[in-house]
This record gives sequence, structure tokens and C-alpha cells, in this order.
Amino acid sequence: MDNTFSTYKIDDRSLIAFIKREIHNLALQLGFTPHRAAETDIIVAELTSNLMKFANGGELLYRSNFNGEFNEIEIYCLDKGVGFDNVAKIMNDGYSSSNTLGHGLGSIKRLSNDFQIYSMKNWGCVQYVKICEKPELEIPTIKSGLNTSTIAVNYPGEKFCGDGYYIKQNSKGFQIFVGDGLGHGESANEAVEAAIKAFRQSVETDPTAVLRDIHLKVKKTRGLVATIASVDYKSEVWNICGIGNINTRIYNGLENKTYTPYNGIIGHNIPRTLNNTIVPYKKHQIIIMHSDGLRTRWNLNDLSSIFKHSPGIIAAALYKENIRGTDDATILAGKIN
Repeated sequence: MDNTFSTYKIDDRSLIAFIKREIHNLALQLGFTPHRAAETDIIVAELTSNLMKFANGGELLYRSNFNGEFNEIEIYCLDKGVGFDNVAKIMNDGYSSSNTLGHGLGSIKRLSNDFQIYSMKNWGCVQYVKICEKPELEIPTIKSGLNTSTIAVNYPGEKFCGDGYYIKQNSKGFQIFVGDGLGHGESANEAVEAAIKAFRQSVETDPTAVLRDIHLKVKKTRGLVATIASVDYKSEVWNICGIGNINTRIYNGLENKTYTPYNGIIGHNIPRTLNNTIVPYKKHQIIIMHSDGLRTRWNLNDLSSIFKHSPGIIAAALYKENIRGTDDATILAGKIN
């Protein structure tokens, strides 16, 4: 299993049966019981039919994942329909805006292990569903520190993703790596995978030193751009350093700042002098890191109440509004609890 999402534009009802079958087969491959796979069918049918019924289509992203304990399927459902203001109201069984029984969203909530919605009037809607092998499995409580979600998709038509990410955590802090191999496809994937391997093996804690380690170990690849954001709990600071066009932004409440990387290509030519940008590390910060598969002119302040939502919803909302569709795309959203 890799970390990328499969994505489908849903603009015709004929696609719904195909997507249901594909996710059903995936559930069985993961070890879901036939009954649990059938429950997954109901979830997918409700999500996709609602897209056609209320939003004239949209986009569905899904992937399989092993979280260290059990297998799960994650689904994002995105649309640019009319949206709604009162999420709590529409989640109640019996509520309907189209003279139906109103059991759709209630069914999704009951059958999934995690179900989240974000919407704004005249903006559309983002829905997130997590389906585990067993319906009674509880989602682990988020511990203090870093809570992240990442959405990564391939360049349309490619089997390999040229983007990559990895997070290392220990008792002293954590390091986040987000990279983008030059171009797309298999060669770009080889470059970013070599970089992730070097990142995982590096014993350095300083982002500039880690980037130099990676540079030496990916010279035989086509190269990549990457940013590393590192936190030391004791000193309570971020150290951020990047080479190339990975966009990194940190929010402190409504205030935010974008951190500019150096010019260069890791594995080919990097600056002789690299310095970290040092930023205070605080609770309730939000960090966003993404590749150039997304546009950069976005602002979370434009999304009403988005700050209280999970990193996955934040990442999906930004993806929905800013995906270019002309390259691999990765967006990592993190919240400091």
C-alpha cells in the first residue's frame, strides 16, 4: 500500500457502480468481512449519489491504509455545490432537503468509524469517511503534540507519484519532510523515495544538515525539491529549511507567514550556505506544506471556522479549491495540540 489517493471525477451516474465495485473489492483484499464490505458499499453509494443529486457531480478520493494496528479505507468526497450552513441539523436522521426519508448522512455516520463534514453556503462541501475492518473499532484519541493528515495524488494517468512525505517523531521532537521529484512518473518517484530513505536514515536533527545528507544520496537520480520542518520540544522552536518550491506556511491564530525556500535542486545543485528559519513553536499552530501541484494563493481565513476542524478537513478544503491537475500534488496539514 502506498500513501497516495485514487481520485475520480464523478459527473455521470454510470460511474457510481464502477467505483462501488472497486472499493468493495479493495475492502475484501484488506480482509474486511463480506458484511463489512457490504456496509462499505452503502457508504460509497450514499456519498456518490448525493454528489449527483445535490451538487451536479464532484470528486471522490480514496485509499487503503494500515495504521499500525488494522487496515482501513479513507474517503474524501468533494463538491462545489450550494453547500449548507447548519451541519449539525443535516446530520440528524430524518432531515431531508429533497422529500426523501433523510437517512443518507445518518447511515454514513453509523456505518463508518469516523465521519466529518465541512461546508459553507455557496462554496460546496468536504466530507471525510474512515472505514475500519470492524465497525466497533475506536479511532485513537489524539495525543498532545503534532496531529497531521496528508492528501497526495498522482499526475493524471500516472501509476507512480513523484511527491513524497515522511514524519519522524521521538520524545525530543519531530521532523517533517515534504519533497517533489522533478517532473512526474516513475523517475520522479525514484528520486523522492531515495530522498525519504536518506531522511529516515539521517541521524542529524538540523534541517540544513539533513538536506545535505539527502543531497549526497540522491545524486544518481533526476533530483528533487524538498523542505524539512523540525521541532525541538525543549527549545520550543521550529527550524525550517527548504530547497525548491515546496510551499510552507504556519498559522498562529488568524496571522500567518510563508517561509521562502532556497533556489536549487537537491541531488544536482544546492546553495553552499544554508540557514534555518527559526520560528516559535506554540500550541494551536497550524502548519501547511504542499508541492506545486497546488496553487499558492490561498488563505485559510477565507474559509469560515475551518481552524476548528481536523487537519484532514483542512487539507481537503485547500485541495478542493487549489488543485492544478497538471502535476502530482501533495498537501500536508498539521495542528499542534
